[in-house]
Order: sequence, then C-alpha cells, then structure tokens
Amino acid sequence: MEKEVIKILEVIVASSYGLALKTQNYHWNVTGADFKPVHEMFGAQYQELSDAIDELAERIRSLGEKVEGSFENFSKLSKVKSGDKNLKANDMLTDLVSGHETIVKILHDGIKAAQKAGDEATADMFIGRIESHEKAAWMLRSSIS
Repeated sequence: MEKEVIKILEVIVASSYGLALKTQNYHWNVTGADFKPVHEMFGAQYQELSDAIDELAERIRSLGEKVEGSFENFSKLSKVKSGDKNLKANDMLTDLVSGHETIVKILHDGIKAAQKAGDEATADMFIGRIESHEKAAWMLRSSIS
C-alpha cells in the first residue's frame, strides 16, 4: 500500500512542479490592463507551489524513498500540461485554474490511497494541499474579466 502512496506523491510532485513552472512562465509573460495584480498573484502562487513541492518531496523521503528530481521524470509523470507564453491574460488565468483542478483530483485519489494504507500523515498533507489549490483556483477565477 505504501508504494501506491509514494507513486501518487511522485505524480503530485511532478504535476506541482509543472504547474509552478507554468505559473512562473505566465508571471514573466503576462500583459494587459491588470498586469500588476495578475503578475503579483502569479508570483505569489509559484512561490507557494515551490514551498509545497519541497514538503511533498520530503514526505517521500520520510517514507523511505529517494525523490527523482529530473525534468525528464517530471515531464513523464506530470498531469499538468506545459503553458503557452503567448496566451492572453484571461487564457493564462483559465489555464492555471485547470492545472489546480487537475492536481485537486489527484490529491483526492491520494487521500483514499493514504487512508487505505493507514498513512494519516500523508492524507492530512493531501487535505492541506487541496485547500491551497482550491484557494488558488478561486483567486485565479475571480481575476478573469
């Protein structure tokens, strides 16, 4: 059972990394009338994702496995698609909402797997991540004009 939890953690780390990279890309490339607040929100969100990735990776280590931290591995495992630097601001916002929603779905599966394995600490971590992703998605949705 623990192996299944680790596999889900690995997908969440990779998908979170993909979302962080996409968010940072959009942070660099967003334009428009709402540039400043959207640019700042993207910056805050990719920083939060970066911190979360570290915690998730450390959880894998706590469970006795090493973390594969290569771009190749993240690309293979991520359920979040790469971004497009040429999107308009509203399309960037919508794309990021989709990325957060994708990770929330994986986290829900992760909660079930962790609880089945008797790993309440990981389940709790997943619950906290759901809250963060849902808040980020709400903020992004609320910024779409």
